[in-house]
Amino acid sequence: MQTLEIDRIDMRLLGILQTRGRISNLELAEAIRLSPAQTLRRHRRLEEMGVIRGYETRLDAQALGFGVVAFIQVTMERGHVRDLAKFKGMIAELTEIQECFAVTGDIDYMLKVVARDLKALSEFLLDTLMRIPGVSGVKSSVCLDELKCSGAVPLTT
Repeated sequence: MQTLEIDRIDMRLLGILQTRGRISNLELAEAIRLSPAQTLRRHRRLEEMGVIRGYETRLDAQALGFGVVAFIQVTMERGHVRDLAKFKGMIAELTEIQECFAVTGDIDYMLKVVARDLKALSEFLLDTLMRIPGVSGVKSSVCLDELKCSGAVPLTT
């Protein structure tokens, strides 16, 4: 297992990138008090190490007509290992699913799903999710209000 060598400067760089992903290299260099060349080298090294996994634009789902967010608990049939690859492949392809986690406890997976409305959520559950081989049950909880939504990692320096 490779040990990641991340120092205080790297942590400052990561902290800034988490909150200001579109910052220019020059602005980033000024913020961490390094030359632009050194900053770019560190930035690229962190990408190559896999610490920085990628970049994306965060969209407002509600503004785009997706008024329902739901958390779906998925239970698989006993011995579902034979269907696991198919399940993972289908989950990856379903654009309604924003996040999927394998979890401990009475359920097997927890999904975060967006839908245009409750009817669309119902159709997704009944016509898509419940038809995936190996799925034996789903329970849904509809989100009433989003209090915090962040992918930021709590960095300490």
